Amino acid sequence: MKKTDSIRDLITVEDEMGKEISYEVEAMFDMHEKTYALLRSNEDTVLMQVEEDEHGQHLVGLTNEQDKKAIFDAYQIVVDAAPADLSD
Repeated sequence: MKKTDSIRDLITVEDEMGKEISYEVEAMFDMHEKTYALLRSNEDTVLMQVEEDEHGQHLVGLTNEQDKKAIFDAYQIVVDAAPADLSD
């Protein structure tokens, strides 16, 4: 499978400088009654919170580095405990 033939959903995020960056949605998961999205590009991995309002869902960047690390670490523990079965 070529890198461009990904089975993951793609999403475009605008950074604080107005630059649009495409990411693959690596995972979405709930923690502490909030939903998070783990996004990957060729250069970066980003963890964002999914918020919902009357206009739909929106991604919000996490500013607290300690919270970001704790959420990512908890996600990694779950993945390590139950790895995905990729044999099809």
